[in-house]
Amino acid sequence: MKVYYYLNRSGFSNCYIIANEKNKEAILIDPGQVTEGLINRLEENNLSLTSVLITHNHKNHVQGLKTLLKIYSPRIYGADLEIEGVTTTVISGDGKIKLAGLLVHHMSLPGHTADSMIYKIENAIFSGDSISAGTIGSTNSSYSRHILKRNIEEKIFSLQDNTVIFPGHGPLTTVGAEKSFNIGFRKQKYTD
Repeated sequence: MKVYYYLNRSGFSNCYIIANEKNKEAILIDPGQVTEGLINRLEENNLSLTSVLITHNHKNHVQGLKTLLKIYSPRIYGADLEIEGVTTTVISGDGKIKLAGLLVHHMSLPGHTADSMIYKIENAIFSGDSISAGTIGSTNSSYSRHILKRNIEEKIFSLQDNTVIFPGHGPLTTVGAEKSFNIGFRKQKYTD
């Protein structure tokens, strides 16, 4: 497996191509913007785009989907029945699917949004906006924040410390680094 990174400049969100170098098939995660560089990466490496995974239905993570579908015919997976007017293959809860010859573990991780999904492929987690280097995703209530933190602890922090986190925004990190340094999990100290 090889991972290629692309920045969606209009929304400052991350997009990833996961390439199976054995069978030359690829998965794309969160097509926030389809660029010439992204298309060139697929074409120059003779990669067949078979699948698109959506972490959550926010515009800066999905707005390139219609453009992508004008060029390729991948199957779209996400927790919503329709994304950007495109019918998806709905995945929910926790489970496994085989895409591009790779085993993909999908896990529901609500908190940032109700439809948030994370994907684990080999030693990599594609976390969307659930967790980023040093912080956790934004929420609209203290209850949502509690749910998000609990889900991160159960589904991400339970993984090996060297598992690489590919977030929806910002730089890569690891499970171990986030357990130690993520500000969303620091205990607040109150003084009189």
